[in-house]
Amino acid sequence: MNITVTSARQPAQPAATNRADADPAPWRPSRAEAEAAVRTLLLWAGDDPDREGLLDTPARVARAYEEFFSGYAEDPVELLARSFAETDGYDEMVVLRDIRLESHCEHHMVPIIGRAHVAYLPAGRVVGISKLARVVEAYARRLQIQEKLTAQVANSIQEVLQPRGVAVVIEAGHQCMTTRGVHKPGVAMITSRMLGEFRTDPALRREFLAMVNSGRPLPEA
Repeated sequence: MNITVTSARQPAQPAATNRADADPAPWRPSRAEAEAAVRTLLLWAGDDPDREGLLDTPARVARAYEEFFSGYAEDPVELLARSFAETDGYDEMVVLRDIRLESHCEHHMVPIIGRAHVAYLPAGRVVGISKLARVVEAYARRLQIQEKLTAQVANSIQEVLQPRGVAVVIEAGHQCMTTRGVHKPGVAMITSRMLGEFRTDPALRREFLAMVNSGRPLPEA
């Protein structure tokens, strides 16, 4: 996770490189230390971690974090590595829309819930459609901001498949502004990343946006 943890008992280990985003991999504490940290937060919140309802909460939170942030163990480049050339010359847009997205805000560690729409223009090879959804999930299951998430998904597809163009639109609700702070429920944030022909051809961009439009306005071309 993109969190620096210091410990007098164990120094930070040498940085490792993740090919997908080139971020260094920090040292990770033990499960026991993670559970102890949850106990500390429960105490700080004003509750008693030794009461019946909270006895197993530290362990449950640690297990939940393993699921919430499982994207750190995934390499999106490897997910896209296997592609197929037997397309009978298909070179039109490939679109996967309404991909359920669950992430967490890196500023407040609260949920970001939404959906992603992904498209690319093949240049001879295609990838299994489930891989597009898995790339979205691999990046979403990390601490994120939506702008970075959108760019990471598009850039990875462009890097590995080398298509003629890539388009990604993400629309999501952020609980960091709906359940705290300004308390504005019902607000959706929309971000887009257009590469290749999707960036240079306004008609193609409009076609993509029309295909993913589900009745709510998306970014104009």
